[in-house]
Amino acid sequence: MNVHSDNISLVTEIFLLGFQNIEYLRTFFLLLLLIYCVTMCGNLLIIVVVSSSRSLHSPMYFFLTQLSFSDILLCTIIVPNMLHIMLHEGSSMSFVGCLIQFYSFTATEALECLLLTVLSYDRYQAICNPLHYTSIIDIPFCVKSIFLIWLIIFFMILMFSITMSQYQFCGPNTIDHFFCDLDPTLQLSCSDTSLLKIETMIMVIPIVLCPFTVIIVSYVYIIFTILKIPSVTGRQKTFSTCSSHLAVVCIYYGTIICIYLFPNTEGIKKILSLFYTVVTPILNPIIYSLSNRDIKQAFRKLMINKVYSTIFKLV
Repeated sequence: MNVHSDNISLVTEIFLLGFQNIEYLRTFFLLLLLIYCVTMCGNLLIIVVVSSSRSLHSPMYFFLTQLSFSDILLCTIIVPNMLHIMLHEGSSMSFVGCLIQFYSFTATEALECLLLTVLSYDRYQAICNPLHYTSIIDIPFCVKSIFLIWLIIFFMILMFSITMSQYQFCGPNTIDHFFCDLDPTLQLSCSDTSLLKIETMIMVIPIVLCPFTVIIVSYVYIIFTILKIPSVTGRQKTFSTCSSHLAVVCIYYGTIICIYLFPNTEGIKKILSLFYTVVTPILNPIIYSLSNRDIKQAFRKLMINKVYSTIFKLV
């Protein structure tokens, strides 16, 4: 749907194509629905377990709950609408709704990127500087970190929204994607979008490159510290405290690197977008729950307490 302004037909409604001409679409739909349900339950479970267990009331698990919250937000923003598109083999949404989805998606991706950075710094202090860990990574540090992260995200979204509001979008109103990503949305603009592209490249530095550098440097120090531990058992035990985080970082940044390697290949880009919007959020709780002994023990205690409380209520 278009409206006319100064002889220019402006887009007011967007039609998302989603996945066209895909075999076994119903099976694919059911698989994504299952992944969505498991993702929501898994991340909510981590938040509940960490909140309910006093032994997990530490900075690392505080940031882990924030990461789970970020995954829940990302799934909620992308997956329900994507399932709706698949169910109807394409679906329309308002242009304002499309922009809101893009801003929300960008915010959650930036949130995850910055949280992974803070988690890597937390592991660096815990392994390389254990004597001063509790004095550096304390509750004020956690609160200030989250506040600073959301402040950065707020100014980033504000900058994008101010620039986007100056553009005219005259069509076509069809996007060959399952959500409103930056490049497909900008292709609808009949204005010069070079300013927003420059702003995006500038924002990549504090949101992606600097955090990635901090993570790499942190793990270089962590690896050297672990190698100095004389016993094999000591090295394995120390590495196990950061192995979950390292696995999540590799998956997250590996996907981002692949997207930049295949910037113009729509089919591959759509698959990679599916990976970091649907697959990565389900892998995070699986990786942290399966490889983290503390979370597994806290979950068992929580279940035992629930069973006993239920039995006592029945009696």
